[in-house]
Amino acid sequence: MAVSPEYLDYLRDQLEAFGDFDMRRMFGGAGLFRDGLMFALIADDTLFLKVDDRNRPDFEAAGMTPFSYQRKGGTAALKSYYEAPPELADDADEFALWARRALDAALAGAKRKR
Repeated sequence: MAVSPEYLDYLRDQLEAFGDFDMRRMFGGAGLFRDGLMFALIADDTLFLKVDDRNRPDFEAAGMTPFSYQRKGGTAALKSYYEAPPELADDADEFALWARRALDAALAGAKRKR
């Protein structure tokens, strides 16, 4: 689940319109956070954005799949994060919009936990 410094720099540039966020390395990958909430994860230089029932259909319509990883006994999926559509790389404003929706999903999840 390695993440290259070049990919992290690329994401910082692409998400400039999204505003401030923190990147934290974790488990060989990285997480993107705002106000302590993780709204995205990065694994193998691939971005996965947080989803809920409101934005999941957009990811599914774009043909994107949930984050999955190998574990003892097979493959596991983390269905609360979906791969970001590659076409977002061509439009920083659209990229920021999808990131905002991912942050909204993280906020909604945090409220439900309280």
